[in-house]
Amino acid sequence: MNITLKQLKIFEVVAETQSYTRASERLNMTQPAVSMQMRQLEENMGVSLFERQGKKIVISSIGKQVREHERNILKQLQSLENFLQNKEEQITISAATTANHFVTHMISKFSNLNPKVNIKLDITNRETLVTQLQNYAPDFVIMGEPPKKLDLVSQKIMENPLVVIASPDHPIAKERGFNKILMNEIVEMPFVVREEGSGTRAAIHTHFEQHELEFVSSYEMSSNESIKHAVVAGLGLGIVALHTIKLELEAKKLMILNVEDFPLERYWNLVSRKGKRLSTCALEFQKFILESASSYQQSYRDIMPKEIRNK
Repeated sequence: MNITLKQLKIFEVVAETQSYTRASERLNMTQPAVSMQMRQLEENMGVSLFERQGKKIVISSIGKQVREHERNILKQLQSLENFLQNKEEQITISAATTANHFVTHMISKFSNLNPKVNIKLDITNRETLVTQLQNYAPDFVIMGEPPKKLDLVSQKIMENPLVVIASPDHPIAKERGFNKILMNEIVEMPFVVREEGSGTRAAIHTHFEQHELEFVSSYEMSSNESIKHAVVAGLGLGIVALHTIKLELEAKKLMILNVEDFPLERYWNLVSRKGKRLSTCALEFQKFILESASSYQQSYRDIMPKEIRNK
């Protein structure tokens, strides 16, 4: 059976107007062309869709049943068109939990400039981000070091420095303030860090190993919020992304220690799978992020003590 959507649309208009002539006028077609399309449709279906009553044509009983199916088909087609149109205006983004503090601000500004774009944001851990990239799920992933085994397109957004933090009441904070502290002076102190498997945890261990020091954490937390609360409470020192502690620094609940070879410089990256087709609005988002990241980076660098910032 060879039925086209064009024939179904013509059939709907003919059934409504009960006239090939009026249908041709509405469809901006010739009357013979309309008649031919309906004849072909009837031949393909093997039924008579219309009956002639004098100079009029009326839909047949079988034609009425066909019309119900035709309307459902056209309704589903319209639903598909609406879905595809909305899909064009949707961006799916996944980001590392430590990126939440600046990603939400960037998305908010982009949304204000593009109110019709729907953004789906998933804040999750590194393991899930890698799985999502493997499955081509998000348009973009905002993360630290991209996985090396996947075929990716990765662009650096901005710096992601890791800093050593302490409660202002911690003994070493009281004793040394912003004066320089050697790494081997703190390596055996109690530390509160992210759980095994996180990108931050891996970067910390690698950094200490490169300086021939063995880093052993005393406490492991599943989120940066938990780490901050633990450090504020005096449970130990912490190593976190600078972007995550702006409010605590301003409130003087935390301070950054001037530790040798810190901040540990890392980068935030905008990552997508190579070959993934991006919508127009997704490409606009990519351009916006790359162009506006520097202003966000500077706003966070300004909160770092000058003794550390000027290293």
